Amino acid sequence: MARTWLSVTVELLGGGGTDLWPWPGRIFAVGPAHTFSDLAEAINDAFARWDRSHLSMFNLADGRMIADVDTGADLTNSIAGPITDSLDIETTKVARTLALGEEFQFTFDLGDNWVHRCEVGPAKIDPLDTLGIVPRKPLPYWGWGSIPDQYGRRWSDDDGESRVPRRPAYPHPMQTHAWPAKARETPVDMTELRQAIADADAEGFLAAVRGHEIEDVLQQVGAGLPMLLSKQGERAEPVVLAVVNRLSFRGGDGDGVLADDLIALLRGEPLAGRVAPVDLETLAYLREGDPLESSGGYLDLVSGEAFNESAADEGMVGEDAAIDVDEDPERWLWFPRAGGRDGWEDMAAFAARQRDAQLRERLERAIEGRGAFRRFRDVVDQEGMAEQWFAYAEDRKQGRARQFLADEGIRVGRPSEA
Repeated sequence: MARTWLSVTVELLGGGGTDLWPWPGRIFAVGPAHTFSDLAEAINDAFARWDRSHLSMFNLADGRMIADVDTGADLTNSIAGPITDSLDIETTKVARTLALGEEFQFTFDLGDNWVHRCEVGPAKIDPLDTLGIVPRKPLPYWGWGSIPDQYGRRWSDDDGESRVPRRPAYPHPMQTHAWPAKARETPVDMTELRQAIADADAEGFLAAVRGHEIEDVLQQVGAGLPMLLSKQGERAEPVVLAVVNRLSFRGGDGDGVLADDLIALLRGEPLAGRVAPVDLETLAYLREGDPLESSGGYLDLVSGEAFNESAADEGMVGEDAAIDVDEDPERWLWFPRAGGRDGWEDMAAFAARQRDAQLRERLERAIEGRGAFRRFRDVVDQEGMAEQWFAYAEDRKQGRARQFLADEGIRVGRPSEA
């Protein structure tokens, strides 16, 4: 399509007794057939005018006024009215009236006088190139700044005198992936999922994840996607991309790493690091499980097995059973035990995402002070949420383990993916 459309920048200078700075603005694509009435409607849409029972008018640099016929006649005949005749806002075409680079004024609500500085761009545009479509009406395609309410209302019942309402103590469920509640009624059966991955059962894997809530177990679902790709090829790509998008949106520890690895697999590219078939579940447990059972350990980068630190102590496990981490240092990665703060933050995040206010408060009270882990688990058990909590916490632990490995230059996968 030819470059026949105008690009019009509109900046709101102020109104309702308030001057604005910086001026919020929008840039509109305006076609040859669009009238000033069309442009006024588009501006009012873009600047969030919800009460349209007010007049709109334009003033051009040469003194001409563009308004509805009655308003134009009234202003022309008044003492302060323009000397020249007004133009009809309903029929006057923007492109036929304004030249490139010309500045003009738009005013909404002649009482509160919301004044806008408008300027036609220096060159015409092709709407298909700029917008990707040919809209029926003027359409904004760029913008900046915060748009004030036309009556200065900051919340629905603002009367100009009341104090600002107190911010809710908890985030809205939409901010914590807990909305809509109905979507959370069908969690993944983790036993079914793990069995399908262990058996390399692609159909069983798909049955475990399709139609189920997977947001809390993306790391564990992601562990089965390389198998799914190897079994189903292109048929599996939409599922993989769906998980990649969810990982990118969730953005937890290790989520970006897993998303990058899955994209590399889709593209047939090597993973970005040394690849090892790591048992993430065991590694996560040894890093963050019972502190009485682990103070850190060693990861075998050949087999992917993770061992407690004591496995290298001949005095504790015997000479024949002890692993020799000194014989081939390149094979072994030492990992320290992570602190307990991550586990506490997992509980806090799990509590905050609950929609039921009473349950949320019980969980939050449970994690205050000493004995937080035991009290929290008691509440979870009483509410029948043990499986949900375990899957949620396990996913975060595995994400942190994956992130730890990535920071060490190691990616989880088959060596053939290197």
